[in-house]
Amino acid sequence: MALRRQVLASAAALAGAALSPSIARAQAFPSRPIKYLCPWPAGGSTDAVIRAIAESAGRALNQTVIVENKPGAGGMLGAIEMLNARPDGYTLTQIPQGVFRIPHMQKVPYNPLTDFTWIACLTGYTFGLVVPADSPIRSIADLVAWARARPGEFTYGSTGTGTSPHLAIEEFAQRAGIRLNHIPFKGNAENMQAVLGGHVMSASDATGWGPHVESGRLRLLATYGSRRTKRWPQVPTLDELGYKTVSDSPFGVCGPKGMDPAVVRVLHDAFKKTLDDPTVLAVFDRYDQTVIYKDTAEYTRFARESFEAERATIERLGLAQKG
Repeated sequence: MALRRQVLASAAALAGAALSPSIARAQAFPSRPIKYLCPWPAGGSTDAVIRAIAESAGRALNQTVIVENKPGAGGMLGAIEMLNARPDGYTLTQIPQGVFRIPHMQKVPYNPLTDFTWIACLTGYTFGLVVPADSPIRSIADLVAWARARPGEFTYGSTGTGTSPHLAIEEFAQRAGIRLNHIPFKGNAENMQAVLGGHVMSASDATGWGPHVESGRLRLLATYGSRRTKRWPQVPTLDELGYKTVSDSPFGVCGPKGMDPAVVRVLHDAFKKTLDDPTVLAVFDRYDQTVIYKDTAEYTRFARESFEAERATIERLGLAQKG
């Protein structure tokens, strides 16, 4: 019996030793600040949302989560940085919906299905099209009539080529039978400066335009969700106007490929907890974003499904890369 107990004890010790590295890493994580990349300029709506999430997640992790802005390339610089980041949980990013569509439009250095760890989806945008308050364009019907009379002359800014605000308007324009002139910017802040300064005739963007609509400086023509917004219930959606265009672009927190599942779980649980934080939810409300939660498995499945759905959209719009 003594020998049997000794054998069992030895087996248990060996099993514990085999499990201990992963468990130890998760228990020790995080032991230093975490970097959370925002692939958009400081001062925009996404920047504000990510900073609120980071501060709340930092409290849950008992560690600082530092937001670093990397704007440009249609919001893809965070994804690109993941390719060389250590998969230790200390470098994370927001990855926008464009990561699923841009590979169908041009050559990119990443594969969205194999190069990232999809940790948790947290929220999604409300998009809309705005014009200056003194614009003669007072409705989508006005815009369509104006653009039909002057093909290619109506200008609109977006947060970059291949982003959701760009593709939604291209889909609308195709369905309306009009041709518009797209002007890409690095993010919401630049896009708003351009439309407020009269450099473009309109802007397609997330609700960083909200304060300017409320102050009377901009006019909101339509939003792109499946239903009207709570804050602007009088404004129609492109879908209800008959243009079959819906976009909400969910996002959350992602890391490099090859992350330890135990560390992923720690991060998932901390970021999920932010969705119960009144401060975070208040920022969501300020920018008309709703909670769109997906756990790691659901977010990974969403990535696969989105990649195929975006392929179909890009091909339908005639924007697929040639050759």
